[in-house]
Amino acid sequence: MPELPEVETVVRSVAPHALGRTILDVELFSIRVTRGGLRKTAAALRGLVIRDIRRRGKQIFFDLDRGVLYIHLGMTGKLLWDGLPGKHTRAAFHLDTGTLLYDDVRQFGRVEFFPEMPDSLERVGPDALQVGFEEFYARLKKHSGLIKPLLLNQTFICGIGNIYADEALFAARIHPRASVRRISEKRAKELHDSILAILHAAIEHRGSSISDYVDTAGQRGGFQVLHCVYGRAGESCTRCGALIRRIVLGQRSTHYCPRCQRP
Repeated sequence: MPELPEVETVVRSVAPHALGRTILDVELFSIRVTRGGLRKTAAALRGLVIRDIRRRGKQIFFDLDRGVLYIHLGMTGKLLWDGLPGKHTRAAFHLDTGTLLYDDVRQFGRVEFFPEMPDSLERVGPDALQVGFEEFYARLKKHSGLIKPLLLNQTFICGIGNIYADEALFAARIHPRASVRRISEKRAKELHDSILAILHAAIEHRGSSISDYVDTAGQRGGFQVLHCVYGRAGESCTRCGALIRRIVLGQRSTHYCPRCQRP
């Protein structure tokens, strides 16, 4: 699933093409992706101007002169500028400068129009790049359980998924099964710093392309070659040489170094 760095890269790559442009026509093809009704949604979008494009966590919002176009890439969603429509194209937005396609193999994503922002889209925590340490630590102290599942909880902070949770925990030398209640303020600060550093580095390298992710131009990201633990089970730790392990935690694959990240 595209996480914060991938979604941020998509927003940055689509903005030069779409900001200030008019939506001339819309074609929608999937009732699974567009739940508000295909004809109704297309009719509501025609003629509107894109005033802003922004990201919160893994969500994308196109602020229009009336209402908002909401896009969530789900597991396999892609936004492609002037690409060729195919069998996995679920939406086509024809602007006055070109066409923005939404492709989605598994159809777990969303393309929906809202006249006003619904409360359901606001029920996420602060963006992982925007939350300061004091708020991060205060929110941390309200929870119990294990740290890795908490980082994946979008109501705690939003934007972090499996890749960057593993990488941030490795950078902070925290075991993914560490008890949240036992994380000191000092270690929480190290984790917060690691989250910011990892996310900024991933954005600089245009995200991680593990399987489906590409930016709006169809280009793959480059951060996957810098992963220290994610997807590297059985390989040597770049820090200490121990073999990276993979476990399943909260039904998610989790990668860590048993020597650097002791329980």
